Amino acid sequence: MEPVVVRPFQPTDLPGATKALVEVHKTDGYPVEGVDDPQAWLRSEQVVAAWVAEADGVIVGHVAIMRPDGEDAASLWVRQSGEDEAHIAVLARLFVVQAVRRRATGRHLMAAAMGHALANNLRLVLDVMAKDVAAIRLYERLGWRKIGETTHHFGTSQSIPAVCYIAPKA
Repeated sequence: MEPVVVRPFQPTDLPGATKALVEVHKTDGYPVEGVDDPQAWLRSEQVVAAWVAEADGVIVGHVAIMRPDGEDAASLWVRQSGEDEAHIAVLARLFVVQAVRRRATGRHLMAAAMGHALANNLRLVLDVMAKDVAAIRLYERLGWRKIGETTHHFGTSQSIPAVCYIAPKA
């Protein structure tokens, strides 16, 4: 088994990333939206940068940094810190297929995104559904700090509790 490699997302990665996203949705119920048109969800105009994880020539994970677009975590951090939203970005679209989760794939994807944010003077925030306890454990192990709670609204009048986090400064 080859090591998992994390690299910048390329347009040719879209079919593989889409397949991985659909697989993660089937096993974990994540994401709660975007599965109807996963390619559009992955390539949103709000994406600033994205990375994929690849193992044995197959895309097995993904993460993106996005411009804030009304996310509760971004507005909450602006209110708490007084920081300018221009220096805030949202970590999003993080998923890893079940088969490679014990290989630090999520940690490597997070390191790529966090390194990019640091190099570009961006403070990362995110919101995570409270049900996604494995993701919450990963964020907290990496030094992310809880800044509040919210409700994630999706679909037709659906909602789920969520938690907002801020990345460590360095």
